[in-house]
Parts: sequence; structure tokens; C-alpha cells
Amino acid sequence: MSGLQIDKLSMRFDLPNGSSVQALQDVTLNLQAGELLSVLGPSGCGKTTLLNIVAGFLAPTDGQIILNGHQVTGPDAERGMVFQQGALFEWMSVRENVGFGPSMKGMAKAEKHKIVDHLLDVVGLQDFKEKAVYELSGGMQQRVALARCLANDPDVILMDEPLGALDALTREKMQGLVLKLWKETGKTIILITHSVEEALLLGERLIVMAPRPGRIHKEYRLPFAEMGVDQDLREVKKHPDFGQTREEILSMIWDMEEEIMGRSEDAA
Repeated sequence: MSGLQIDKLSMRFDLPNGSSVQALQDVTLNLQAGELLSVLGPSGCGKTTLLNIVAGFLAPTDGQIILNGHQVTGPDAERGMVFQQGALFEWMSVRENVGFGPSMKGMAKAEKHKIVDHLLDVVGLQDFKEKAVYELSGGMQQRVALARCLANDPDVILMDEPLGALDALTREKMQGLVLKLWKETGKTIILITHSVEEALLLGERLIVMAPRPGRIHKEYRLPFAEMGVDQDLREVKKHPDFGQTREEILSMIWDMEEEIMGRSEDAA
């Protein structure tokens, strides 16, 4: 069976003082191969915990992750991760960073160079391939991170606030690149973001998570990612349904944040 199944996933963190924190509770979600999912929610709702479990960095307390018919039990090249900061090897060139995964697999040099050159063309960095990473802007570094992830040919790309540290103009350009890569590669993508607008633009499906214990509060199926593949993203934002959905989700998350603040004040 192709696709990603998140089945009754729960995660509890036991603390040194004997208490515990229930970060996730009974999260169930099925993604078909090639779907693009964005995940929103207030601080502390378990977004990154969920992503880390899918990546195989954490083992859940209960439930399981099934990818293409087999259970996820740890990190694997079938799942690629793109972090907020690129986590690149700064002493390596752009070309060496992108080719790192294929090199570790023992891929023949000619084949590796072909893949790397193609990906650098796709992300617009062919003219910078011999530059060291530290010589690049933040936006360029994230392009390298995307290309490096794709070089491993993962089935699923996991993105944890990948554009959060970029300026507004660069972020908009990178949003367009993410949509382009999604459509051209057919990869399944899960993207965590704190930006409601970005989640609407980049989420073919969008889930809003409720605060602790983290769980799916509401799911949307949206047309904006598909629209953004062929249209200017600024034009997509002018669609009346875009503004209406943005305000609905903002109000939803605002109410959750108010509830969290109320709990904190009561506890105090």
C-alpha cells in the first residue's frame, strides 16, 4: 500500500520529577502518495513532535506510522527532513552538500554529478555550485537544503518551519519553489508552519491542531496550492475564499491561545 498512515498516534514525555506531559493523543491521518499537507496550531500543540515521529527521530508511546505498507521504526532515506536552518556542512561547497547523500550510498560519480547538476538547475543554483555554503544568503542555503533532501530521492519530505527565518520577499519566492518541486517531483510533503497564510498557500490539505494534548482539531482541503503552481501567489491571495479561510483559522487559533493563557493563569 502506497502512502503514509498515521494510526492512533500518542506521545507522552515522562519528566524527572515523576510527572508527565501528553504531547499527542490519538492522532490519525492518512496521506496518499504525492499529497501536500500543511500543519498549523498554537505553540505546544505537538506539531514538531509529530514531524519527529514521522521522521523516525522519536518512538511514539502508542500507535504507529506506516509508510508504503511497512512500519516506521527509525530514520531512513525514504523520509527526508528540511529544517528551519539548513543544517548544511559549511566547510563543503554547494555541489558537495547536495551530493552528500548519494556519496554515502556509494553512487557512481557520473550518476551523482548528473543528479546534482539537475537539482541545482531546478533550484536555480547552478552558478553557485562551487561556492562554500557560508558565502550564500539564507534563501540560497534553504535552496541547497531542498536540493540535498531531493538528492536522496525520499518518498516523503518533512519540513519544519523551513522558511521561517527568511525575509518576506525571499520567503514568497521559496514558497513558489516548494510548489514547483511538489508538482514536478510528485513527492509527499508535510510542512509545519506558524504562518496561517503560508499554510493556506502550501497546503493541498491543512490540519489545525488543538493544544496539549495535541490532536487534530479541524482539517481543510484547499485549492490554493494547485492554483499557486501556475499563478502568482499574490493573485492567489486575492481569491475571496483565501481571505475568508484565513480569518476563520486565525480566529480558531486565537481562541486556542486564549484558552492556553487562561489555563496558565488558573494554575498560577
